[in-house]
Amino acid sequence: MRLPFVILTPACVLVGLGTAVWSAEEVNYFYFILALIGAIAAHISVNAFNEYFDFKSELDDRTYRTPFSGGSGTLQERPELARQTLAVAIAAIIITALIGLYFLRVRGNLLLPLGALGLLIIIGYTPWFTQNPVLCLIVPGLAFGPLMVMGTDFVLTVGYSWTSLIASLVPFFLVNDLLLLNQFPDIEADQSVGRRHFPILLGRRVSSLIYGTILLLAYLSIVLGVTLSHLPPTSLIGLLTLLIALPVTIGVYRSAESVEKLVPFLGLNVIIILATPTLVAIGLLLG
Repeated sequence: MRLPFVILTPACVLVGLGTAVWSAEEVNYFYFILALIGAIAAHISVNAFNEYFDFKSELDDRTYRTPFSGGSGTLQERPELARQTLAVAIAAIIITALIGLYFLRVRGNLLLPLGALGLLIIIGYTPWFTQNPVLCLIVPGLAFGPLMVMGTDFVLTVGYSWTSLIASLVPFFLVNDLLLLNQFPDIEADQSVGRRHFPILLGRRVSSLIYGTILLLAYLSIVLGVTLSHLPPTSLIGLLTLLIALPVTIGVYRSAESVEKLVPFLGLNVIIILATPTLVAIGLLLG
């Protein structure tokens, strides 16, 4: 399940709660809890599928494992758990689907496109989307950004809004960057099993510039939302993580070719990805 990484999900769903609270007079907190459970189950499912498929392809046998990338190593130590891992993935996606069907019934079919795309991403990310560099880059962000944020906002407000769309861009860009940077240590291993992503195609140095650009876009999304009055000024507290992001961006560029030197920046990047949407959500709730 890679539970330490599942912390990301509540941070993203909290942004959806924040947009709903800021734009609606009241929200149904039972629906919020249900949406959170569905999102956590979705994250667990994609993690377990990834663990299973990477074990079957022997990818995790070849990766340079860090605390932030390269799989959990569980199935390498206990291969007899492979079936249980697949069972966890299937059980979790069923939970997500059932919650989605409930929301379709009580909130309407306009939620269907988000739900269908979410299920497709869970099932197809590791075997399909990792083969295309563009999809490999943007699909994680789509799942944790527009799908989680706008999906949560929709089940609480029964509608789509510019506020939820712009707010969703923050985790969209940040989660894309999370996966992009985590690919740096795995270039050779990923290439050996047919994966195609930008660090493979363009190299670590160029990809570090892409990383910095995407990080900048995340912060610009906050500023844009406030400038256009789609986010409250209090959401600007999300910019506080720039204090970490600026040295991390420089460090990633300078250390791009050394996996060992990159490891501390992988950890700081996780802090940025968790803290920024959480701060934006707090700003929305305060606004």
